[in-house]
Amino acid sequence: MTYAADRLHEEVAYVAYHFNWSMDDILDLEHPDRVRYVTEIARINTRISEGR
Repeated sequence: MTYAADRLHEEVAYVAYHFNWSMDDILDLEHPDRVRYVTEIARINTRISEGR
């Protein structure tokens, strides 16, 4: 099974935007680690937008 290319691009763009990491650095992450960063960034953004 392959990971959807569109989803991979979304994850890379999201992490790169928030952390200013290079595409190579992000792609070097194992998939579960990359998804974890995406989840944590979203959680932080939610807290900020809710004023917490």
